[in-house]
Amino acid sequence: MPTFHLSAQVTGRLRARGALAVPAAVVVVDFAVHRGWLHPGNDLHLCVTEAAAAQVRSALGGPARSTGPVVPARFFRARDVEGRWRALLDRHVAAAAQHTRPLSAERPAVLMSTGAWGVGTRLMETARQLADHGCVPVLLCGNDARLRHRATRHPGLLPLGWVTDLPGLMAATHVLLDNAAGQTAAQALAAGLPVVGHRPLPGHAEAGVRAMAQAGLSRYAAGAAEPAHSAHELAFPGPARARLTAAARAALRGDPVDELLELAGRVDTADSRTA
Repeated sequence: MPTFHLSAQVTGRLRARGALAVPAAVVVVDFAVHRGWLHPGNDLHLCVTEAAAAQVRSALGGPARSTGPVVPARFFRARDVEGRWRALLDRHVAAAAQHTRPLSAERPAVLMSTGAWGVGTRLMETARQLADHGCVPVLLCGNDARLRHRATRHPGLLPLGWVTDLPGLMAATHVLLDNAAGQTAAQALAAGLPVVGHRPLPGHAEAGVRAMAQAGLSRYAAGAAEPAHSAHELAFPGPARARLTAAARAALRGDPVDELLELAGRVDTADSRTA
């Protein structure tokens, strides 16, 4: 069961030449289908959306089904235990008040995702724009200590290193600003956090951000007033937020494990008949 696209090429080739006796199911974990996941030798592709599954079927002619994003269970129960993250945000806002305009009672905290490597385009510019428009930008710097150090020099921006309690942080923030449509975006859907795609990374990440928005699971924000406009609109209860969160609940309808167990069960049944 490969989830990494190059592994899907290995299992597909092994199956095609008869060197792998058991079925191989590929779990496509991104919203856009990288062609590295596509090999006709594999028996089944499990995809995040029906659009992705249709793309796989068109390319390979084999079975592909949509099961929704693959997300750890703790994100479905996201909560800020004892208000730890909320307290951190409150302390940050209070400390930054002397550098920013007066705070409103509904100043949304915007979680900025940069992946494990701390990668993004014009991150400081985006954070500055968010702060100037009354948001609290919270930058996930991943393992990039240099990015975190650089971010500390920007008033209003709260930079964080590697976060182990991401469900809790998502429960304390209002919107995720995303540039890759990867696992962090999928986890936000499970946690009930609206996702805004902005300045996506070139290549596969850009395709994923656009595919996620086209599926109705996020908003793609581009233009002079963005992403602050979308963050304010989606941060609090209203029709726009309700549409995205409802779409997220509908997308998270299945578990790829159930499909894999069914596939394994068919193999066990076939083996018992030939024994």
